[in-house]
Amino acid sequence: MTAQEITAVMEKQRAYFASGATLPVKTRIAALKKLRQALADHEDAIAQAIRADLGKSPEESYMCETGLVISEISYLLRHIRSYAKEKTVPTPLSQFASHSYRKPSPYGVTLIMSPWNYPLLLTLDPLADALAAGNTAVIKPSAYSPATSALLEKLIGSIFPPEYVAVVTGGRAENSCLLEQKFDYIFFTGSKAVGRTVLERASAHLTPVTLELGGKSPCIIHRSADLKLAARRIVFGKFLNCGQTCVAPDYILCDAAVKAPFLSALKAEIVRQFGSDCLSNQAYGNLISSRHFARVTGLIDPEKVIIGGRSNAHTLKIEPTVMDNVTWDDAVMGEEIFGPVLPVLTFGSMDEVIDAVNSHDKPLALYIFARDQQVIRDVTSRCVFGGGCINDVIIHLATSAMGYGGVGESGMGAYHGKTGFDTFTHYKSMVDKKTWLDLPMRYQPYQKIYDKLIHLFLR
Repeated sequence: MTAQEITAVMEKQRAYFASGATLPVKTRIAALKKLRQALADHEDAIAQAIRADLGKSPEESYMCETGLVISEISYLLRHIRSYAKEKTVPTPLSQFASHSYRKPSPYGVTLIMSPWNYPLLLTLDPLADALAAGNTAVIKPSAYSPATSALLEKLIGSIFPPEYVAVVTGGRAENSCLLEQKFDYIFFTGSKAVGRTVLERASAHLTPVTLELGGKSPCIIHRSADLKLAARRIVFGKFLNCGQTCVAPDYILCDAAVKAPFLSALKAEIVRQFGSDCLSNQAYGNLISSRHFARVTGLIDPEKVIIGGRSNAHTLKIEPTVMDNVTWDDAVMGEEIFGPVLPVLTFGSMDEVIDAVNSHDKPLALYIFARDQQVIRDVTSRCVFGGGCINDVIIHLATSAMGYGGVGESGMGAYHGKTGFDTFTHYKSMVDKKTWLDLPMRYQPYQKIYDKLIHLFLR
């Protein structure tokens, strides 16, 4: 879109929201049902688009994208009437006689900027939350996943008028133009570098922002862990989507006492799940671009590879790769990997682990495999991170009953389910003061008896 076209969409959405058309709960429910039905009707087309962009299998596309969006919408539909109700809160005695309540109100015109790694999920999950809360939305999908972005434009255009939900495709020029507009709320998922730009541009209009970023998410293997099960679950989560998952385990912190059997189990699981020739496995995805491929392959130190390491620049595939004897000085530990490379570091004590995690940028996720409950409590209490799992990886983001988001450098704000509804909602604090009684103690001229009553009430 041109700048003029984007401005025209904004004006239409602002007028549409001002009309009150998005406020009725029945309208929100109808919108969510339309979106859910469209996803079910176009499941095959969605799978084809995602495969064209990322090489994902249809099974993985449904499990990790389409199905999760449908699940989020279904959760919202079950709870939206309750979420949208005014909530009575206690009124202090000094305000007698009054009724105090919180009134959930949509922000207005929202902007949702989504990334390429889960192009459907990370676009439509926040959209569902925004619609449930009663907003209009402008969607800006990534230019790096063109097939899915084109499908989203067509799909959204077939079920929503542009004054309600509009899709803006394109690249940096469109991103820049959108960020010049005055939105009522901005929801961004992507890299830290772009997130800083979004936050800076939003500050010009004092627009509230949710940032879903990333970081180097640690995966801790304690000596009390079930090593074979840990290996199985880590291989699934790390190499899902060819490692291009913001909450994928970025690196392993392994107890030195169990490193050898753990690495043996890790190798066995990679072969079991992906075969001995992963580069020819049609169910294993590819990296998004040649530029990203070159960056990730550049992080691999061949001398430290214990399994994998091969790649194909033509198909943009990199084998599931494990590197051993890695230190914090290695290039692979200097940035978020976002690819199928898993470095392994060792530790001797849990204090060493906690210090290592807390001395670096706050991660989006943390995972610990252990049976020792005291160790689990220490790590989850003392380490600072967005969210995570005990004895599993990545599945915490698939739970609509919990909010999902980062902390510090890994993001701000959260969404999913009630938390997502709250993210796109402003709660007006209201007091309905009755007219049949008017206590005189707050009015001048002040009197000692009233002052005593005020002291009695306000304590």
